[in-house]
Amino acid sequence: MDGIDAAVVAIEGFGRERRVQTLSTHFEPYTDAEREGLLGLIREGGLEALTVWDAYLGERFAEAGQRAIAKAGLMSVDLIGSHGQTVWHAPYAQLFGRAVRNTLQIAQPDVIAARLGAPVVADFRPRDMAHGGQGAPLVPFVDWLLLSDTHESRAALNLGGMANLTVLPAGSPPDAIRAFDTGPGNALIDLAVRWGTEGQERYDRDGARAARGQPMSELLKRLLAHPFFEQPPPKSTGREVFGEALLEEIVAQYALHKGQMDDLVATLTELTARTIADALQRWVLVDTPLSRLIVSGGGVHNRTLMARLQALLPNIPIESTAAYGIDPDFKEAIAFALLADCFLQGEPVAYPGTTGVSQPVRLGKLCWG
Repeated sequence: MDGIDAAVVAIEGFGRERRVQTLSTHFEPYTDAEREGLLGLIREGGLEALTVWDAYLGERFAEAGQRAIAKAGLMSVDLIGSHGQTVWHAPYAQLFGRAVRNTLQIAQPDVIAARLGAPVVADFRPRDMAHGGQGAPLVPFVDWLLLSDTHESRAALNLGGMANLTVLPAGSPPDAIRAFDTGPGNALIDLAVRWGTEGQERYDRDGARAARGQPMSELLKRLLAHPFFEQPPPKSTGREVFGEALLEEIVAQYALHKGQMDDLVATLTELTARTIADALQRWVLVDTPLSRLIVSGGGVHNRTLMARLQALLPNIPIESTAAYGIDPDFKEAIAFALLADCFLQGEPVAYPGTTGVSQPVRLGKLCWG
């Protein structure tokens, strides 16, 4: 919900032999009105609003792409991978007693293809769900391409709105990757800051508010008891579970006032750190000792969150993807360029151990330019 990340990437080769070079990156922030409109769409829905936003974001994504291409000193690109803006993700939904996993990302790819004059691979998540997967997380195969090692076992952690882990055993093939969402990353923290500042601030810069506050023990205990955290992988979640509705429930139930914002932010920061550490200890470290944890996403800049993670995992060095030449703020933009390349090369990118698909699956749909 921050805005649009774009990256121009040069890719050569196939599989682990790919050579990947980032030529430019560009961040296009959403305006306050755009952000409120998207949150309203998620909260209230409506077919007219949904279709209008789909077309509108197609134009905005295309503009971000144009600016990234210009930054790279290019006139055009060969191929575009677009994840889109997630507005719904429901991997456990049922209708008439039947499981109907569903997800929706908008930012019309045909608009992007028309404006940029290049084919667009989009709609990565629905195909995963059609084959029995959770539709998330989708970046683990890219983690394997860019961050795995022959001699040491590693884990990659993405701290976006939700937090997700990829486990990369030493020297493993892609079908040995394991991945899952651990729960909230930045989403609840950001919403608490927006609530407490009445929209004047959008996130906890450097984790300063969390550092000033004290976790509220009763609230933290209640949040840690959420059933999602007990569910074994593969699993995924989203703002439908850890989003605005939950924050509103917390504020009402505990009669919180804005003077308690720093304590609330500290509580939610501790929730993110604890659930990540617990997930590693419960589902990963029991059979895969890790040499390091490599972190990307906006949460990597939250010093309080990173310090708590290191304190809870004292025997595992924690590093940013920057140490591996990958900008932590743009790793997912780079990842979807790579996933688009995999689509064209016929390479599967979802595996039973990452999303729960029944077999290795190639993801995406192609819109011609």
